[in-house]
Amino acid sequence: MASSTTDHPEAGFVPTPVKIIIAGGFGAGKTTMVGSVSEIPPLTTEEVLTEASAGVDDLSGVERKNTTTVALDFGRIRISPRHVLYLFGTPGQTRFWFMWNDLARGAIGSIVLVDTRRLDASFAAIDFFERRAIPFVIMVNCFDNAPRYTVGEVRAALAIPDRVPVLLGDARDRDSSKLALVRLVRHAIAMLPMPA
Repeated sequence: MASSTTDHPEAGFVPTPVKIIIAGGFGAGKTTMVGSVSEIPPLTTEEVLTEASAGVDDLSGVERKNTTTVALDFGRIRISPRHVLYLFGTPGQTRFWFMWNDLARGAIGSIVLVDTRRLDASFAAIDFFERRAIPFVIMVNCFDNAPRYTVGEVRAALAIPDRVPVLLGDARDRDSSKLALVRLVRHAIAMLPMPA
C-alpha cells in the first residue's frame, strides 16, 4: 500500500519565506521580470495609462508604454522544499513611492532594473536601498534598440561601488531573470555580518 503524504517527513512543513524586491524606474521592466520567473501566475496591479497621467508620468524613452503598476507585482518561486522566494515588484512612478518602505520591510535584497534609455530614473531606487543598507544588484534590462553599454560604463555612470554586482540581462527571459536572482542571493549572503 502506498504511503500517504502525511508519512512524508516534509508533510505539513511550512517553507521559510525569502522576500526579494524587484525595483527600478518607471518602465524598467519590473512587471515583466516578475512574470518571466514566477512559477505561479503573477499578481499584477497593471492599469491603463489615461490622460489623467499626462504631465505626471514622464514617458520619454518609453512612449509606447500604455500600462503601469499602481500598487505592486507579486510572484513566487519554490527553490527547495525548505525555501520559497517571494518576489515583490515596486511601482515605478514617484507618486507611488510611499509604498516602497512597506514593500522593502523584511527583504533580503533587491534587483534594481536599469533601462539605458532612462539611466537617470535608476538613481532613486539605488539611493533607496543604499540608505537602508539593503543589499542590491543592478541588472541592466537590455531592451531592443536601446543604447548598449558595458558593465563598466554602467557602473561608472551610476556611481555603483565595486562590491555591488552589475549584470546585463533581459527581464523577458526566465534564465536571465533567474541568474539575477542567484547573484542577488549570493550577494546578500556575502553581505551578512561575520559571526563574532
